[in-house]
Amino acid sequence: MGRGRGGFSTKLHLACDARGRPLSLLVTAGQRNEAPELGALLDGIRVARPDGAPGRPRKRPHRLLADRGYAHDSCRKLLRRRGIPHVIPERRDQKERRKRRGGRPPLFDAEAYRGRNVVERCVNRLKQWRGVATRYEKRACNYRATVVIVSLMVWLSS
Repeated sequence: MGRGRGGFSTKLHLACDARGRPLSLLVTAGQRNEAPELGALLDGIRVARPDGAPGRPRKRPHRLLADRGYAHDSCRKLLRRRGIPHVIPERRDQKERRKRRGGRPPLFDAEAYRGRNVVERCVNRLKQWRGVATRYEKRACNYRATVVIVSLMVWLSS
C-alpha cells in the first residue's frame, strides 16, 4: 500500500479479454505509475488452447488497447519487442515534445480504441462487490485475494 494525497491507497492493474473477463491483475501502491507494471501484467496472461488442443497456453494477446497511463516510451518498446500490436493514445506532453523534436506520431486506430470500454465495464463489474469497491482489507495480499475470488465469480457467471 502506498501513501496518496488522501491517505493510503492502492491501484488495481487489470487485463481482460474481449468479453470483459479478467485475465491478469496486479495490486500496487496508489502512487505507482502504470508503465512499470505492464510487463508483469502481460506475464500473468495465460489462455488455454481451445478444445483441449495440445500445446502451451497463449501468452500474447492479438492486440492491446490501453489508456494514456501506458503511453510511456518504455511500454511501447516492450510491446514492440514482444510483437504485440497496440492502440495507445498519445499524451499531450508527448505530442508537444514530438512537435519540437520532429518525428512521426505513433499509429492510433480510433475505431479499435472504442473497444477499450470493455476494460472499464470489467472494472465496474468487479466493483459491484462491496469488498472490492470499498477495500476494507488492510493488507494488499488480502485485497488481491478478494479481487481474484470476485474475478472467478465473473468467469463462472459468463
